[in-house]
Amino acid sequence: MLEGKLKVINPLGLHARAAAVLVRLAGKFESKIILARTDNNVMADAKSILSVLTLAASKGTHLEISVEGEDETEAFEVICEVFVKGFGEL
Repeated sequence: MLEGKLKVINPLGLHARAAAVLVRLAGKFESKIILARTDNNVMADAKSILSVLTLAASKGTHLEISVEGEDETEAFEVICEVFVKGFGEL
């Protein structure tokens, strides 16, 4: 299992389009990918758009990521990279 911390840096936060990008990426992997807010412990399955949207992660929100499975290393790197690049919105 790989774990790490992420920060939402894009101006609109984890809104519908950004969430769709995340879900599409997460769906390419076998691994279980969980995101959790650090301020209120709301958790989301990164493969479910409704689950991701319940995070209500605006700009500046800190999240924890947990990835477990056969392709966890690649999944972890790809998901972290999309956050660092601001979902292509910067």
